[in-house]
Amino acid sequence: MVNARTYPLWRDLARSKDLPKEALKTVIEALCTPATTPDGFDAQADPWREEALKDALPALLARTPAKRLRGRLLVHADEKTLADLAADGTVTAADVPAILRHRRAWAGLISALARHPGQVEAAIALLPRLPDHEVEQVVRDWDPDRYTRTKDTPPAPPVPPELFDAVLEACLTPLAAYLLHPEPEEGWEAVSAYSKDWSLELGGRAGWAMLARCPQRWPQLITHPVLGAAVQHLLLDQAETQALEDARLRAADPDGEDLPADPAPALSEDLLLACIPALCLPELADLPNPQVTARRTLHHIAHRVHINPRVADLAADQLHAAADALVTRGQLLTWSDKQESDHEFDGRVLRLAEDLALLSANPDHLAGACAQLARLDQPAVVSPKPSRTLIHVLNNVDPDHDRPARLLERHYEHRRVQALTVLAANPHTPRTAVADVLNGLHPAELAWIAEKAGGPDWFLAAAAAVPVPEDEDDGVVRLVDDDELGKHPDPAAVLQSWLDSPAAGEILSRSEVYRAVVKSRYRTLEHLRQIPADEILARHEPEVALTILLEHCGRSTKRWEALAAAMTFDYNDEKITFGQLLDSLDPAPAQAHTS
Repeated sequence: MVNARTYPLWRDLARSKDLPKEALKTVIEALCTPATTPDGFDAQADPWREEALKDALPALLARTPAKRLRGRLLVHADEKTLADLAADGTVTAADVPAILRHRRAWAGLISALARHPGQVEAAIALLPRLPDHEVEQVVRDWDPDRYTRTKDTPPAPPVPPELFDAVLEACLTPLAAYLLHPEPEEGWEAVSAYSKDWSLELGGRAGWAMLARCPQRWPQLITHPVLGAAVQHLLLDQAETQALEDARLRAADPDGEDLPADPAPALSEDLLLACIPALCLPELADLPNPQVTARRTLHHIAHRVHINPRVADLAADQLHAAADALVTRGQLLTWSDKQESDHEFDGRVLRLAEDLALLSANPDHLAGACAQLARLDQPAVVSPKPSRTLIHVLNNVDPDHDRPARLLERHYEHRRVQALTVLAANPHTPRTAVADVLNGLHPAELAWIAEKAGGPDWFLAAAAAVPVPEDEDDGVVRLVDDDELGKHPDPAAVLQSWLDSPAAGEILSRSEVYRAVVKSRYRTLEHLRQIPADEILARHEPEVALTILLEHCGRSTKRWEALAAAMTFDYNDEKITFGQLLDSLDPAPAQAHTS
């Protein structure tokens, strides 16, 4: 090795035009050999060598034709340096084997090689070496200087058509292959229940990114014998959404155009008709686990109709037939009781009702969707205590905040009545089925129909005609502050009514109820004993539990040890009440309290 202080000299020699070819091997050896000391590797000096070599690399590669010496140099270059050298022609396709001996192929190298007409074929040959998610980067990052280029810098050359076509085909092929063989992998059933549709499997982000760059070629690609089905699926799922997003971005630009009230569709009617064969996902019709797959397929088709509303008329018969087949095969209207841990249950029922309202013309199926809506739990409508902080900041109170219809929307609990409104708008839905649901709605849901629903006249009239007992209130649990509670003859009874209400059992509203009870000065130990232990111990003011625990455990070592053992509960553990926790601290459970 050479003296570390001479690395700048070796760098300058390498860059000198007067360096004879006989000296190249020696200069390369000096700059490529790791710095050492008598005790071994010199970690302090080697970065100086690396910096000198990096500066000298372009000059050395430009003057070194021998493969062995070039390989010695190439192994020391990082990806960005190699891509830059390939772009200016210093590194060529002949160097690729040496490069790939030490690193995998990457998109930047392929783009840089393809900038030279004689190397396009060699660049295309490297595409299969890229992971699927990196292939599109070859075109996306074709011009790495697009954001930093100055006026004096020449523009990047256009992407060679052969390379573009090869990248397009490579990006569409995975989706085309999936459509031919969509059989799921082992363990798929456990994962699939968490997906609402096939967006993940049919997403094809790279394929769509390439398609979006060549809309003029869509009419030809849509009929491609191998890739046509993949193109049809991507256009149905992405084209209109992308066009709307692009229009919004242009409208957001201060110098951009206004968002048109009725923007032109991205797909012409001819293109949309050509995509109809893929509309109802025929490739996925026979997948196993139909209770899950049929539900996902139905929701995916409904989403396509939402973003491409013209297909509702162009393919009405296909949509009706597909909806009937999916409901039958997946037994989607067969009711199963809600499990406590199934937090997606209501969402599945609501989505099914909305999807059938959009796609079905079968009165029996539409009536079945209405029946499922009727069996959902009533919403727990809570009017929270007004936030003093928010009132102080905004200096006002929303006059509509306490209306039942408005409160129903706080936690999206209006979705049941919203789905019923959509079902009522379908002319094939039996009116008697809708009326049966109306008769069992929460008063706040009926108020929502009167104020916000835009359904047909007969539906609005039927909702208004639902009889309401004179002694029935609006069904809202109103959480008030202590000043208001003090005006009531029995404030403790009001707190108990909050705990007894359905709101105390709903995941979205129960914490509000518990918080209001815990913070009230009218609470008693009996109130606190009914609240889950973790709400008292971990989520509210610690002084609430502090006094009770000090008094209950006192000087009993066993009780304190039992308390520590009992407080190891996790978030997903079965909930115990604060009263059960206190009782568990005694050798024999107290009989005087019930929780």
